[in-house]
Amino acid sequence: MEQNLDLMITENLKREIEQSGITKTEIARQVGISKSTISQYLSGRAQPTLATLSKLCKVLDCSADDILGVERK
Repeated sequence: MEQNLDLMITENLKREIEQSGITKTEIARQVGISKSTISQYLSGRAQPTLATLSKLCKVLDCSADDILGVERK
């Protein structure tokens, strides 16, 4: 189950970054992390902390629900 969640987060984050039109370098700069950390998130080798996820959501103009795959009723 945890592996499926990690994969979902990775895929959703990729989608949000692509839709944003912002470069990975610029996202990393605005969030305060390295570009290699973004690459680790997108390859599934790492997952963002809650604090980083919050910053990513602000930069990407999306909700954490979008990245975490939470469906609203």
